[in-house]
Amino acid sequence: MKTIRLLNANFLLLIVAFSIFVSNKVQAQEIEKGFLLSMTEFTIKPGHDEQFREGIKAWKKCYIESKGDWTWSIWHRMNGEGNVYILTSRMANWAEMDETDEAGKNCLTIAREQINPHIETSEDNFARFMPDNSKAYPNADMVLWVTSWQVNNGTKFKEIVKLLTDATKQAEGSPRGYWYSLMGGSKDAADFFVATPFANFSAMDVDRDNVWDIYEKANGKESRNQLQAELRESVKDSWSYILKRDTELSHNPPSK
Repeated sequence: MKTIRLLNANFLLLIVAFSIFVSNKVQAQEIEKGFLLSMTEFTIKPGHDEQFREGIKAWKKCYIESKGDWTWSIWHRMNGEGNVYILTSRMANWAEMDETDEAGKNCLTIAREQINPHIETSEDNFARFMPDNSKAYPNADMVLWVTSWQVNNGTKFKEIVKLLTDATKQAEGSPRGYWYSLMGGSKDAADFFVATPFANFSAMDVDRDNVWDIYEKANGKESRNQLQAELRESVKDSWSYILKRDTELSHNPPSK
């Protein structure tokens, strides 16, 4: 991870947003145990969307010209309260947070003057990828349906997820989504979430069996009913958002 160290308190939002400069060169063994995903959620001030976007574009141009090696994706949330963008990037381990990004230092003024004034609030979170239950990376998905859960019993919830994803993998050759386990965060944060990818919005119109139907075909209706009852007991709350990847604001060049 590439970290810009700042001394001025006026850069608070900059610290929250751009202190996470992550190299995307994750080794195979790191993927096997699950990479770390950093997520920064920005709520943009009303009427400031265009200014925020132009600020990100200017920062991105500066960073690339400074030969920085960090890569990231920015997703625009399509539903829910407020105008929300989510910055995501990956790191192989926590040690990357000790590194410093010299290229990012060249672009601090742009972030302070052209990005920070347009952000109303921001929140950081980290999650661990769950490879045993997930589709394989890398991907070039443009739309994600993200469902999050707060749970009463994490162990039972993970057992149920494994049964469902194993059934889907057996039927279709692969799980349908990318599963993550949240690592700390606010009291309102999810414990787990799954991002189901689509190439575009039209792909969301394609009819297919849901995972419960797939599980029932393999294990019977009685087993499905029992598993659904166990899921209800283990879950405290759940919610979903639709995210669209913003290619103009993201930076994911092909690996060399």
